[in-house]
Amino acid sequence: MSTCDHLAHAQDPAPRTPEGCEECLATGGRWVHLRKCLSCGHVGCCDSSPNKHATAHFSQEGHPVVASFEPGENWRWCYVDNLLG
Repeated sequence: MSTCDHLAHAQDPAPRTPEGCEECLATGGRWVHLRKCLSCGHVGCCDSSPNKHATAHFSQEGHPVVASFEPGENWRWCYVDNLLG
């Protein structure tokens, strides 16, 4: 499996909004699945969700790695290198 420095050095900060997507909670939006930013703990909704807040967070902040924030899942994704870890 390929790897990248972003995945290798990703942290595991506490989630900023453990109850769901930060932006959807603020606006009354809905999500399908959740992703947690491994740079700052932002919790955003996945690209199958209407607002795609996790990807929007990457686009705005440049934080490269997210992890699934779904129970029982423990994968990570690097936006920069398009790699699953």
